[in-house]
Amino acid sequence: MRSMDVRTMTQSLVTLAEDNMAFFSSQGPGETARRLSNVFLGIREQVVGLEPTLGRLLGVAHLFDLDAETPANGYRSLVHTARCCMAHLLHKSRYVASNRRSIFFRASHNLAELEAYLAALTQLRALAYYAQRLLATNRPGGLFFEGDEGLTTDFLREYVTLHKGCFYGRCLGFQFTPAIRPFLQTISIGLVSFGEHYKRNETGLSVTASSLFTSGRFAIDPELRGAEFERITQNLDVHFWKAFWNITEIEVLSSLANMASATVRVSRLLSLPPEAFEMPLTADPKLTVTISPPSAHMGPAPVLVRLISYDLREGQDSEYLNSLVKSEGPRALELWPRPQQAPRSPYLVVHIHGGGFVAQTSKSHEPYLKTWAQELGVPILSIDYSLAPEAPFPRALEECFYAYCWAIKNCALLGSTCERICLAGDSAGGNLCFTVSLRAADYGVRVPDGIMAAYPATMLQPTASPSRLLSLMDPLLPLSVLSKCVSAYAGGEAEDHSDSDQKALGMMGLVRRDTALLLRDLRLGASSWLNSFLELSGHKSHQNSVPMAEPMRRSVSEAALTQPEDPLGTDPLKNLTLHDVSLRDSSETSGTPELSLSAETLGPSTPSDVNFLPRPEDASEELEAQDKLSNQSRPRGIDASFPEGFHPRRSSQGPTRMPIYSSPIAKNPFMSPLLAPESMLQSLPPVHIVACALDPMLDDSVMFARRLRSLGKPVTLRVVEDLPHGFLSLASLCRETRQAAALCVERIRQILTQPDAAAPAAPAAPAAPV
Repeated sequence: MRSMDVRTMTQSLVTLAEDNMAFFSSQGPGETARRLSNVFLGIREQVVGLEPTLGRLLGVAHLFDLDAETPANGYRSLVHTARCCMAHLLHKSRYVASNRRSIFFRASHNLAELEAYLAALTQLRALAYYAQRLLATNRPGGLFFEGDEGLTTDFLREYVTLHKGCFYGRCLGFQFTPAIRPFLQTISIGLVSFGEHYKRNETGLSVTASSLFTSGRFAIDPELRGAEFERITQNLDVHFWKAFWNITEIEVLSSLANMASATVRVSRLLSLPPEAFEMPLTADPKLTVTISPPSAHMGPAPVLVRLISYDLREGQDSEYLNSLVKSEGPRALELWPRPQQAPRSPYLVVHIHGGGFVAQTSKSHEPYLKTWAQELGVPILSIDYSLAPEAPFPRALEECFYAYCWAIKNCALLGSTCERICLAGDSAGGNLCFTVSLRAADYGVRVPDGIMAAYPATMLQPTASPSRLLSLMDPLLPLSVLSKCVSAYAGGEAEDHSDSDQKALGMMGLVRRDTALLLRDLRLGASSWLNSFLELSGHKSHQNSVPMAEPMRRSVSEAALTQPEDPLGTDPLKNLTLHDVSLRDSSETSGTPELSLSAETLGPSTPSDVNFLPRPEDASEELEAQDKLSNQSRPRGIDASFPEGFHPRRSSQGPTRMPIYSSPIAKNPFMSPLLAPESMLQSLPPVHIVACALDPMLDDSVMFARRLRSLGKPVTLRVVEDLPHGFLSLASLCRETRQAAALCVERIRQILTQPDAAAPAAPAAPAAPV
C-alpha cells in the first residue's frame, strides 16, 4: 500500500466503508452490528474530510526540504503517518468485507480494532488542520511556529487538550517498522506498571520487580494501557521519567546488555579532578587561555568520563590514568593485560550521550559505543555530565566543554595523538555537541574536525512545528515529557521532595509497607485479570460495582473499569469542547509563567567572559510581557483551526501539567543553537546529521541544516525511515536499527578519515510563498 497515493486510498476506503456499512445495517438491531455500521460511517466521514488537507500539505511540502535529494520535513512526516493509519484501516476493512459472513468472524475484536484506528485517524485529522494553520502563520520556508508569544501559548494550550490515549493502546507504534512494535508494546506496558509503583521509596530493581506482577492487565487490555499511559505522560513530573529511563542503569540489566555487546579491551570510568589548565589559542598557539573547572550551581566538582577502546593502546594503562579510575564494582575494570600494546591512534571520538538532559549516563549507551570502538578502531571518550533538574543549564555544557578540552590536552593518556577529533552525540547529546563547539570557538581553542549528531534537539523553546505535532502519538517522546525535560534543563522544574513520613519508616517499616503494597497490587492485578476475562465473555456486571473504601492511589486503569461508555467506546469527557476544558481548568491555571529564571537564580557560570545568560533587565522585561499575554483572552483564530462540524476527541485526564511559557534562557544560543547568530554558526566545523522521519525533533534537524547550508557551511542530513527517536540505543533490536546505527558510524568515519568530506553546497534558494 506504500505505492498507493492518498486519493486512491481514500476512494478505496470510502467504497469499502459504504459496502460494510450497508451490510451491517441490514443485520438487524444488534448492538455489535450497529456499532460496526457506525464505525464505518465514521471512517468514511474522516477520510473524506482528511484527504483534501493532506493533498494541500503534500503539495507544498517540497518547499521545506533541505534539498531535492533530502525530501524530509514535518509536513511530509505528518502526511506519511496519516497514510499509515489509513492503510491499517484499509487492510482491516478488506478483511471485514471478506470474512464478515464467516462463522469464525470475531466481530467484537474487529470492532475494537476499527474503533481504535478511527479514533487515531480523527486525531490525525486534527493535527493536519494544525499543520495547515502553521502554513498560514509561518514565514515561507519556516517550520517553527512564528506567531506572537500569546498566540504561541494559545496554540500549545489548545494542542495539549487533545486526547492521546488511542495512540498508546491498540494503535501503539503503527507508524513505525513492524519489527519494532513488540518492543514499543513491552516498553509501554513496563511504563504504566512502573508508574503504579512510583514514589514508594523502593529501589529501581524492586520497583521493576513489583511492576512485573501487575503488568498483566495492561497486556490484555490495550484501552486501559492507553488511558494510563496518557495519565502518566501528562501528569507525572520529570523525576518519574528520570527514574524510568535510568532502569537500564541497574546493575543486573546493564550487565545483561554488556554481555550481548562487543568485547573491548578497555572500558574505564575516570574522574577528572576540577583543576584549571591552559589551552593554546588556535589563532596563535604561543598564547594560552585558562580552562576553569565547571562551577555553575554546584561549585567545582570532578567530571566523570568513560574511556572505551577496542585495543589496549599506549598511554591507556599509565600510572596517572590509573589514578583517575573510579570504581564501579565488579564489572568496572575491563582492562585486559596484553604483552604488546597497540600504538596511539591518530583519531579520537568524544561522545556526549542523550537522555533529555535529565537521565542516563555513558553506562546506558555503552553497548553501542563498544560496537563503535570495534568498527572504527579508535578510542572513545564518553562524558557523564551532571543531569537536570539538580544541575540545570549551563552546568552540563560547562562539564562537556571542560572534558573536551581535557581530552585534547591529555590525548596521549587516552591512546590517541588527536590528529583528528570528532564530536558525536544523540538527542540532547547532539545539542551539547553543537554548543561545545560554539564555546570552543568562543574561547579561541581548537574546535573538533567534525560533528556527528543523531536526531539532535536544536530548538529548546516550547514552540510548535509540523514534526512536533507528532509528539501527540510518539510513545518515546511525548510533548509533555519533552517540555518537562527542557523546563528542568532551563532550571524551571522544582526539585522532588519525598514524603517525610515515609522517610521516618525505617528499613523494617519500608519492608512491611512494601510487602503490603505488593500484596495489594497482586490482589488488584488478579481482580483486573478476572474483570477483563469476564468482560470479554460478556458476563461483566456493572450493577455490583462498589467503590473501594481503603485509602489508596487509584490509577486511571482501575477507574476506567467503572466508567460508562457510549457505543463508540468514548467517555463523555473525551468529547469536551475546548470551552468546556477551559472552564474546568480555569481555576487551576494562573497567569504566572512556570519558568521564571533570571540570571541571579543561576549564578555565575565561569570566570571567563563567555556569557551564557541574558541580562537581568532583559529577563524581567520578557517575564512581564508574558504575564500580560497570559491575561489576554483567547484569540478567535485558535478555534478556527477546525472546520465547522469537526470535533476531535479531548483528553479526559484533566489539565496537563506542562510548562507552556518559554524561559528567556531557552533563547540563548548555547541552549538553542538554532537561534545562534550567523557569526557564531560560521565557526562550526563540518556537520553530519542523522535524523528520523517520524521523530518529533525532525524539524530541529532540517531547520538547523538549512541554516548552515544558507551560510555555505559543510553540512549533510540523512533521514532514516520508519524508526523512532533514540534508535541508537535500539541498535541490536532489528535490521532497520542496525542499518541506521551503521550510518552514524559511517558519518564518524568520514569525519576522521576524509577531511572536508561534507563539502559546502550553494545556498538554498528561498522558498516560494505558501
